Amino acid sequence: MTDLTFVATWAGVAFVCFIIDAFSRMIVGWRVASHMRTVMILDAIEMARWSRGHRHADLRCHSDAGSQFTSIRYGERLAEIGATPSIGTVGDSYDNALAETVNGYYKAELVRGPARSGPWKTVENLELATLGWVHWHNTQGTAEGLVDFTTG
Repeated sequence: MTDLTFVATWAGVAFVCFIIDAFSRMIVGWRVASHMRTVMILDAIEMARWSRGHRHADLRCHSDAGSQFTSIRYGERLAEIGATPSIGTVGDSYDNALAETVNGYYKAELVRGPARSGPWKTVENLELATLGWVHWHNTQGTAEGLVDFTTG
């Protein structure tokens, strides 16, 4: 599953892309950027490809109908690695529930967690914190279920 979310920072809006393996619930690719262009999604795909191998026969890459996921470059990149794109219908959140859940608890635990006194200062600060959160998610969060990041 691939999805985008946004986070307010003092320096402007940061966009966060997560690529989630629906079987393991692990985040296999991610990217934080100050823009929402297709190249951001392609970077996250490269991270996922690097962590999971070069070819992915029979892989379905599901996303919402955002312009980044309907672009020619996105479709071509999936074809290069052997993946098939899958896009939900407009206005339908049921097929993207896993991605929206990850976005929701990412924001609840990291972005607006109890230790936060205000917005993140920069996109780079958020990116570094996201790196730590993804590591936690993949090593403790998915193994133990959804637990409180601030105490876990």
